[in-house]
Amino acid sequence: MARATVVGSGPNGLTAAAALARAGYDVTVLEASHHVGGGVRTAALTLPGFRHDVCSAVHPAAIASPVFRAIGLDQQVDWIVPDASYAHPLDGGAAAIAWRDIDRTADDLGADGRAWRAMLRPLARRIDGVVDATGNQLLRVPRDPVAAARFGLRVLEAGSFLGRRSFRTEAAHALLTGVVAHANAPLPSPAAAAAGLLLAAHGHAGGWAYPRGGAQAIADALVADLHAHGGRVETSHRVTDLAALDWGDPAAGDLLLLDASPRLALTLPGVPPGYARALRRFRYGAAAAKVDFALDGPVPWAHPEVALAPTVHVGGTRAEIEASENAVARGRVSERPYVLAVQPSVLDDTRAPRGRAVLWAYIHVPHGSPLDPTELVIRQIERFAPGFRDRILASHAVPASRREVENPAEIGGDVFGGAFTLRQAVRRPVVSAVPWRTPVRGVYLASASTPPGPGVHGMPGWHAARTALRDAGRPATLDAVFA
Repeated sequence: MARATVVGSGPNGLTAAAALARAGYDVTVLEASHHVGGGVRTAALTLPGFRHDVCSAVHPAAIASPVFRAIGLDQQVDWIVPDASYAHPLDGGAAAIAWRDIDRTADDLGADGRAWRAMLRPLARRIDGVVDATGNQLLRVPRDPVAAARFGLRVLEAGSFLGRRSFRTEAAHALLTGVVAHANAPLPSPAAAAAGLLLAAHGHAGGWAYPRGGAQAIADALVADLHAHGGRVETSHRVTDLAALDWGDPAAGDLLLLDASPRLALTLPGVPPGYARALRRFRYGAAAAKVDFALDGPVPWAHPEVALAPTVHVGGTRAEIEASENAVARGRVSERPYVLAVQPSVLDDTRAPRGRAVLWAYIHVPHGSPLDPTELVIRQIERFAPGFRDRILASHAVPASRREVENPAEIGGDVFGGAFTLRQAVRRPVVSAVPWRTPVRGVYLASASTPPGPGVHGMPGWHAARTALRDAGRPATLDAVFA
């Protein structure tokens, strides 16, 4: 039986491992941490009884992921799909809500309802085509050219200053800008618009789902599938030098897949100089500084409907959010930063003791920043939820400078596996029709530093495993592997 070694137990590494185990490989996953999951971990970070997501918390792409569906995660994980995909509070007690029902959203937006429908309904209706176009290497012909073309046109509109003419009301502008700002990139920009429009389309298609009990449920389901097919995970096994790793004999068909920074591949014996130069040119971007709160009750939002949405974009107007994100691109942090907040306990009573609540929040900061975000986050949330500060029982902060220590794949605190730019959407991490394959026989890249990039959907891991199977002359379709 051929061996497959996977470095890293994030959702991509575990997806690749599950695919190869099902294909008949003897699979071992090596994880540096004491716990599996990488970006999908849940832990008691503050007080007993409060469960916090260590990295990602809400997963818009998960239930639409072709490989997650093939593995059966849509059935194995208890997904919570809220009616309100995300909310955006505004000053004066106002708010805009992106409901899963696009017509309800448009009705609430009043004068901009028709424009909101025109921008997002065609994408939501053809979400599988949009996922196919964005969920692979861009250097290919999409299966649904109509969906890809519509998505591209919307990106050109929203990713430039022309987008400012899309809406007339501040509510609609803020609602879109809040989701586009997920990309942690200068605004406006095509790359950020592409990420935001994909997320917004998911919000009106399958919704912004998250697992009951925390993100760890995704990792646990993938590990269970791996174990069921003979694979194993070894925790507390940090790999820093691939030359010293005994991963098998590539001539005998053994494989090595890296759910890690591409920099780790530079430690491989025999890496061609040109490929090594390309990996060194791959750029990491701005970072995330995160804080978790244990609360003595729900966040007291001034607008009551904000309490219905697990995901809340806290940043004020379009102009304020753009100023915040552009400040980060210039190496600074705004006094009024864009805050991405998640309040999972509004629909998940397993996350905190009865009557209590948890809040997950992060801001974007320059690469490697040591800034503790706690006070900035409190002030911004207090702005739209007076009395929030008095609800805090405990908090736990992780500056960007600490993220790489806890997860070696997050270089400088970059949680996206590389700067999210249009150039690096094509060169991720190299320009190739098959960027998951390295020039070293039997070695493949399987992290978010490869297409389609960040997000909890497992697709980089699947593409790496599929490429390895094809190179080995084995069946390499979802139906063949996951039958």
